[in-house]
Amino acid sequence: MKKIMVSIILLSIISLTLYGCFPEKSNSEAEKNTLTVYASIYPLYDFTKKIGKEKVNVHLIIPAGAEPHDWEPSAKLMAKIQEADLFIYNGLGMESWAERIIQAVDHPDLIVVNTSDNIEWLELGEEDDHHHDKESKHSYDPHLWLDPLRAMQQAEHIKNALIEADSKNKDFYEDNFLKLKEEFLKLDKEYQIALSQLSKNEIVVSHAAFGYLADRYNLRQLSVSGLSPQAEPSPNEMANLTDFIKEHNVEYIFYEPLSNSKLIEVIAEETGVKMLTLNPLGNITQEDLDEGKDYFSIMRENLESLKKALTE
Repeated sequence: MKKIMVSIILLSIISLTLYGCFPEKSNSEAEKNTLTVYASIYPLYDFTKKIGKEKVNVHLIIPAGAEPHDWEPSAKLMAKIQEADLFIYNGLGMESWAERIIQAVDHPDLIVVNTSDNIEWLELGEEDDHHHDKESKHSYDPHLWLDPLRAMQQAEHIKNALIEADSKNKDFYEDNFLKLKEEFLKLDKEYQIALSQLSKNEIVVSHAAFGYLADRYNLRQLSVSGLSPQAEPSPNEMANLTDFIKEHNVEYIFYEPLSNSKLIEVIAEETGVKMLTLNPLGNITQEDLDEGKDYFSIMRENLESLKKALTE
């Protein structure tokens, strides 16, 4: 009996020793089966997470809380992207640094996804009565995601790229995209119904980010600055803006959570209008992320702001 007990103890010790010699498989196997994805701006990051779920490890390139128009990546970040499976960006000049990354990366298997490909773009000036940005480096408005149907097309580009990188999970990505597509169509319907019933359609915004939203839902956008929130309007533009507000009985002017609102505050004080938030969603705050907000919840917050501003 003693010999049997000794044998059992010895076998137990050997088993534990051997177990300790091998790495745990759960984490390593999960990492092997997970795509590493870098997405430039928040909406693309959110869409990728919703389509890829546990099969993707998505990194938001522009940190939460940073204003995306003038942000620049570090050399360290560019090196990390070099090791990724996918690099997803908006295009249309939204990320001035994207082409530098693409040219610098020496990784033949990296899948680069320009989500603005094959989507109907708005030329500058089409969407904005106030600023045409003739001196801008942009040729087109890059804020595609603010139109739910164009955002849906961007998400489809992401889905196709995930399938290209991980074809064995094609059905998984397709199913998740179809669920996401339903959310886009539902959001679009909510906007259509709500905005078609309002008596006004003029919105005054801090920068010309809402051209696609205006194009989709028959709104008229007037912006304080052009495509860049940092652009300063001329005295003549300020005078025209003030006249427009008075002529069209505008009661609210929209500001953005991540941009300096001092100029908007000055205009509001001079014209007697109130201020409301309209989020361009190029990025969101860390607080919003921590609260679990996403593209759809913030777009619905935007809809509530529009309804309030456009109701007489």
